[in-house]
Amino acid sequence: MLRDIPDDIHDGRAGNRFAACPAPPEFIDAWLRLLRLLKTPQDIPALAPVYEREILYRVLTGPQGWRLRQLCFVGGSATKIHHAIQWIRGNYIKAIEIKRIAEESGMGVTTFHRQFKKITGLSPIQFQKQLRLLEARKLLAFNGLSVSGSAFKVGYESASQFNREYSRFFGASPARDASSIRRLEDNRAAA
Repeated sequence: MLRDIPDDIHDGRAGNRFAACPAPPEFIDAWLRLLRLLKTPQDIPALAPVYEREILYRVLTGPQGWRLRQLCFVGGSATKIHHAIQWIRGNYIKAIEIKRIAEESGMGVTTFHRQFKKITGLSPIQFQKQLRLLEARKLLAFNGLSVSGSAFKVGYESASQFNREYSRFFGASPARDASSIRRLEDNRAAA
């Protein structure tokens, strides 16, 4: 697939932060065609692989595609950072030892930090914090855990620190945000 990407594709690195971006119409069209196959299951074996390939192509050539393309080059720093990201995702509850992760990635601490931020737009600690907050939000809104129970379950040692960071990240207190999400879900289910 990488060989099929035009050489003059804009790599989007001007805004080095990883961010959500609008989905182009071509990307949405490919997804809709793939979803419509559910109505004609007999067509799935023939058409699904074509639509999946188009979706991947649109992602690789999209505004954040350069990040994914970097991961395709085995042995580079992006692959090492990818492994570190996977480890953090699987162990976000634990305290992060940057020096150990950097060593396992075959990098010095400064290089590891720089490469991690280049790929994710965040420091490893910020990345872990976002994972914790997103998981806590899910626990609060959909599993009915208390605010402090959610905080401790995702690795926070202080409920007050959790409340501050949650409010700063989501723009509302944990209890108010979870209540708002549940109301939205109830309204959606009732509609």
